Amino acid sequence: MFTGIVTAVGTVTAARQSEDGLQLAISSAYDGIEAGESIAVDGACLTVETVSAPEFTVHVIRTSLDRTRFAEFRRGQRVNLERALRIQDRLGGHIVQGHVDGVGRVVSIVERDDARILDIEVPPEIRAIAIPLGSIAVDGVSLTVNALPAPDIIQVSLIPFTLQHTTLGNRLVGDRVHLEGDLVGKYIAALVEPWKRPPSP
Repeated sequence: MFTGIVTAVGTVTAARQSEDGLQLAISSAYDGIEAGESIAVDGACLTVETVSAPEFTVHVIRTSLDRTRFAEFRRGQRVNLERALRIQDRLGGHIVQGHVDGVGRVVSIVERDDARILDIEVPPEIRAIAIPLGSIAVDGVSLTVNALPAPDIIQVSLIPFTLQHTTLGNRLVGDRVHLEGDLVGKYIAALVEPWKRPPSP
């Protein structure tokens, strides 16, 4: 479990494809990483396989490759990192599972006062549970949905701190991003789905 509060930005030092998936080596400033612990990498919960400070390795299985953009990762790419939530930690963002629901695409970037406004094209299942002032994780960053300007678009606002301390400050129009919809919204959508179907004759 995570909160969407990025605590470090790491760098991919190696990306090795194999028949059973992808192994990533990531350099970070984290101390005390242990094999077996969970780390969210651009919002996806991955298990640490080996540690050789300052690097650690994770394995991305085929099913995860199919629903993320990890297959595009290359040496030198910067990634948002968050270690798993501890019971005594502050819940500064929102409840994030580290399960990527889909991949979105940045379609517009506008500078407004002291914030940067991003419009992101999202899959229908994520748009269906997005509400104004609700939560969404973008590349592992907990954000508030600013507006819903079109049927397939969500809008988020990035404050200066987020721009400086995550990779979202480097996003350009056309870039693809990992998305995780709000957990509460997903449960509600699943609960009401049977009631939306027409009654059986």
